[in-house]
Order: sequence, then C-alpha cells, then structure tokens
Amino acid sequence: MADGKIHGRPVTDEAIQKWAAEAEAGYDIEKLRTRGRPTIGAGPGTVVPVRMDETLLNALDERAQCEHIPRSEAIRAAVRAWIQVV
Repeated sequence: MADGKIHGRPVTDEAIQKWAAEAEAGYDIEKLRTRGRPTIGAGPGTVVPVRMDETLLNALDERAQCEHIPRSEAIRAAVRAWIQVV
C-alpha cells in the first residue's frame, strides 16, 4: 500500500477507523481459520518454481487468457495432461 491504495482504490481515514474498531473488538478465530487458499487436489499445494524462456511463457499466458484461467491453473492442466492424471 505504498501509494495509499488497496486494489487501486484510495484508503480513506474512515476505512482505517473502521478496520481499527474491528481489530479492537476482536476477531472470530474460527471464521479466520476458514480463509486462505483452497486446497489443490488431495491437500495443500507445494510451490514448484520453474524457469521458462520468454517465448514459452508468452505462449502459456496467451493460452491461459484464451481459456479464461489463471497461469497456475494452465500449468497444472498441462502437467496433468502430460502425466495423464485427472
């Protein structure tokens, strides 16, 4: 939030006061535990960094955009197809 914005929208003093009041009142821990990234497959995912040249990465991004899916999902779909796992 270096530019005073969250998701491109300005942060107002009113929003800050609201967040502070919520924090001071306390949070429902059980509700917070349900947040986060959903599991992938049978459990939590593992980050696997890979290197791609610009041509391959551009082709991947173009295909993902055509399919209306995120880059990460396109990579998982390609790996599933290659190893023939659903």
